[in-house]
Amino acid sequence: MKAFKPVRGMRDFLAEETSLMRFIEGKARKIAKIYGYKEVITPVVESYELLAAKIGEEMRSRMFVFKDLGGRDVALRPEFTASVARLIATTLRTEPRPLRIFSFGSVYRYDEPQKGRYREFWQSNYELMGSNMPEADVEILMLTNSLMESVGLKNYVFKIGHIGVLRGIFNQEGLGEKTQNAIMQLMDKKQYEEALKIVEDAGASKKCISTIQELVKLKGREVFTIAEKLRKLVEGYEKAVEAVKNFYEILRLIRESGCKMDVIVDAGFARGLEYYTGIIFEVYVPEFDIALGGGGRYDHLIELFGGEPTPAVGVAHGIDRIMLAMQMQKATVERTERAVMVIPVEEGLKGEALKISQMLRTADIPVEVEVMGRKVTKALEDADRRKMEYAIIVGGKELKEGAVVLRNLKRREQKTVKLEEIVNELKGHGD
Repeated sequence: MKAFKPVRGMRDFLAEETSLMRFIEGKARKIAKIYGYKEVITPVVESYELLAAKIGEEMRSRMFVFKDLGGRDVALRPEFTASVARLIATTLRTEPRPLRIFSFGSVYRYDEPQKGRYREFWQSNYELMGSNMPEADVEILMLTNSLMESVGLKNYVFKIGHIGVLRGIFNQEGLGEKTQNAIMQLMDKKQYEEALKIVEDAGASKKCISTIQELVKLKGREVFTIAEKLRKLVEGYEKAVEAVKNFYEILRLIRESGCKMDVIVDAGFARGLEYYTGIIFEVYVPEFDIALGGGGRYDHLIELFGGEPTPAVGVAHGIDRIMLAMQMQKATVERTERAVMVIPVEEGLKGEALKISQMLRTADIPVEVEVMGRKVTKALEDADRRKMEYAIIVGGKELKEGAVVLRNLKRREQKTVKLEEIVNELKGHGD
C-alpha cells in the first residue's frame, strides 16, 4: 500500500510542536485581551477579487486560486487584512470607532518551502481601525513588543520605515501607482539598483534619483538623527515632508511610552503589500534572518471595498517563525500543568483507578490511567519516558486505609497520601 506524505509545503505538528504553538497562541490571545482587541473568525476561502485587490503582484502570483463548483474564482486567504477590511466595510460599518480586531488561524501562500517558510502557516493578526493618530501606530508596535516579550524571546529588533515618504516623492514626480508598486516590490527585496532603473525609466528628475540613492543609505539606531537627516533630504517634496513629521512623532511617542524597544530606522525599507500608506515595520531576532512579524498603516483599503474612509493600522505575527526563534534561543516555556499517571496494582483495582482519575480531572489536574495492562514497574518506566511528573499507585493495602501511594517521578520520592488529600498535595507541590 502507498505511504502518503503531507502535500509539499504543508506539515504535521506533533504533540510537542503543537504544545509550543498553543502556548504562543495563548499568549497572543492574552495580549489581545489586555489591549482590548475582540476576536473575529473569517473564512479561509474568500473571493479572489477581494484577496487580490491590493496585496501586491508577487503575493497575487503565490495565492492558492481555484474555481468552486459554481464557477466562481476563489482563493485560500494569504493573510487576514483583506477579510477584516471586508467586515469593516460591510457588517461592522456602523460600529463605533476605533475597532480593535484580533484573528488567529492558518494562511496559505505558494512559496518555495524552506526553513521558516511553508505553504500553510499560522498567524496572529491585530487591526486597529478608525484612527489616523500616531498613538494608534505606536499601540500596534507596543502590542508586538508585548508578545515577543511574553513568549520569552530576547534581543529582538524592530526595523521601522515610512512608506508615505517614498509615496510622497514618487507622487510629486508624477509616477503612476503601478510603477510605484513595481519599485516597492524591488526595494522590499533590497534590489535597489533595479528599483532606481525603473525610477529613471519613468522619467523622474535627477533630484529624485539622487534623493532615493541617499535615502536607502539612511539606517541605524540613532533614530532621531536619522529622521532629521531624512527631513532635510526630502525638502521640496511636500507630502514626503509631512510623512517625515508623522514618522518623527511616532518615534517620539515610542520613547515617551517607556516601552523598551530596540528600534532601527531604515528609510529605504519597503514591504511588498500594495495597501500600505504610512509607517511599516518588521521584527527580527539575530539568530533568524526572516521577519517574525510585520505590519503598518493602510488608510484607503476599506473604502476600496465599498466602506467609509477608515484609517487603519495592523500587524501579523508568524507563529511558526516565532516557534523556530524560540527553539533557536532555547526559550523556556513555563508549564503549569502537573501530569499524573494513575496505576492500578492489580486487575480488581481498575475501577478504583478510574474513580481516582475522575476526582483529579474534576479538580483540573491532567490525568492518564494505565490502560495497557502493564505491571507497576513497567508502567512507571513508561510514565517516566513520557515525562509525566507524578504517578499514583493504587494498591489494595493502601486503599483499606483510604490512601494511595504518590510518587514524584522527577525526584524519585514517594509517600502514602490519604485520598481526600491528593488534590491539595498535587496542587501544593512546587518543583
